[in-house]
Amino acid sequence: MNVRISAGATEEEASAIAAALARHVDGEIEVYVGDAEEPTVVRDAVVREPEEDDLGATEREERLREEIADIERGGPEKYKERLSEQGKLFVRDRLDLWFGEEGVLFEDGRFAEFDAEDRLPADGLLTGAAEFDSREVHFMANDFTVKAGSMAGKGVEKFLRMQQRALKSGKPVLYLMDSSGGRIDQQRGFFANREGIGKYYYNHSMLSGRVPQICVLYGPCIAGAAYTPIFADFTVMVEGMSAMAIASPRMVRMVTGEEIDMQDLGGPEVHARHSGSADLVARDEQHARELVSQLITYLPDKAGENPPRGKPKPPARSPEGIDSVVPQEPNKGYDMVDVIDRVVDRDSYFELKPDYGAEIITAYARIDGRPIGIIANQPNHRAGAIFPDAAEKAAEFIWKSDAYDVPLLYLCDTPGFMAGSGVEKDAILEKGKKMIYATSSATVPKQCVVVRKAYGAGIYAMSGPAYDPESTIALPSGEIGIMGPEAAINAVYYNKLEAIDDEEERAERERELREEYREDIDVHRMASEVVIDEIVPPSTLREELVNRFAFYEGLEKELPEKKHGTVL
Repeated sequence: MNVRISAGATEEEASAIAAALARHVDGEIEVYVGDAEEPTVVRDAVVREPEEDDLGATEREERLREEIADIERGGPEKYKERLSEQGKLFVRDRLDLWFGEEGVLFEDGRFAEFDAEDRLPADGLLTGAAEFDSREVHFMANDFTVKAGSMAGKGVEKFLRMQQRALKSGKPVLYLMDSSGGRIDQQRGFFANREGIGKYYYNHSMLSGRVPQICVLYGPCIAGAAYTPIFADFTVMVEGMSAMAIASPRMVRMVTGEEIDMQDLGGPEVHARHSGSADLVARDEQHARELVSQLITYLPDKAGENPPRGKPKPPARSPEGIDSVVPQEPNKGYDMVDVIDRVVDRDSYFELKPDYGAEIITAYARIDGRPIGIIANQPNHRAGAIFPDAAEKAAEFIWKSDAYDVPLLYLCDTPGFMAGSGVEKDAILEKGKKMIYATSSATVPKQCVVVRKAYGAGIYAMSGPAYDPESTIALPSGEIGIMGPEAAINAVYYNKLEAIDDEEERAERERELREEYREDIDVHRMASEVVIDEIVPPSTLREELVNRFAFYEGLEKELPEKKHGTVL
């Protein structure tokens, strides 16, 4: 507040006026004397405590607090005891773990089904907003002590409202799932309605790419409940606790005659290793929170915002060792993570789906504090050849990262897409197409590094020169060609070589042809013909990427005007 008093006032009088005003107004008080441009006295307002009186909480308010406390106790005590036997937390204790005792900002729909004949606290579903590691998020959490966390009319309404508010707020959504699905005996009014349980997945689709959706599974999620983790951008399962399936083991037995338990049907092993539906598997509830806490640091609150920067750190291992890690022999295996550790910031490497399609690495990390998404071939697994599951995994990761403006780094060392009747039946062409489409359509800055082999369509899928990367650079070990030397010689010179009777002469001719072919595909020739942008000393790779990602930060790319593509 600014106050101007007459020119004849003294400083003591100005101070007295400021002190008097400070007791009655908020904010800073500035007192000017006469025409002075600078205040004579500046004083902060007095912090005023609420005026005390003899009014306190009424009986009506106390009764409401008792009702709230009863709701927050959840379902019957016997069901809480079962949770502890299963190593699980009661839902409100779970919220304390995630957000702290003061972290829930508010809850919506706590009184749902308050007047029901059966006791259904909050209708078995908690929704609201919370502060999670200094980020504001929407949340939902099933209360398994209330009809096994099943969904019915009022809970469905709460879920839908939470999703619709997330669309407007542009804040991430956490789904803490522990639900047996819809309440079959109460399906009227929520199953097929326009604003019923089916609207979940419509809202999931609308939220997809708008805000990060992260789901953690704490129990067996069956039928409709299983679609939320599938629609989420990232799904975490918990060992010995989580499962998800289109139908329960009992229903499977009725329909197919198959005898199977829940873990074999849809446990973490199934979805982390075989279906690819789980991104991460946690050891326990605390570990699940830790994983999500790390994951969210690479993601913005919503599309169109930059991912949060971290404090730059040096790599865990020296970049000087990169060239020693990468074998010169194209068919010799090594662990690509040893290269990554020498490029990215220490403690920033965060791999997703490590057990699914393991011949491709998909991971988040930071370079000089800047979040990036990494797509890297893994020569330690099936020579880094791209199999159908790996192509699908990479496509989904590229698509998600691009949605949230996370720049992409491709580390290429692959003999290309795998061939054979098995992979054809598993849709190698279809899934390979999706990976190439995702790479083609990504508008974030992309950097491609040819680490060693870049054969066949592998260089296409890994964002080679034709796929609009900001740079294609190579290490001196790099090779780019339609196929590797052995395959090429066999394809082109097989009959001529077979015609040579002398084995030593034939072996010598094979060696000569192999060396000629390797010279043809060596990155030095590719750089000479300006196919690639640069060959860099391996020890400078990190510095090169730091500079290139920094230079192209905020780059804007446009796709052709159209409604959308038809591939994904």
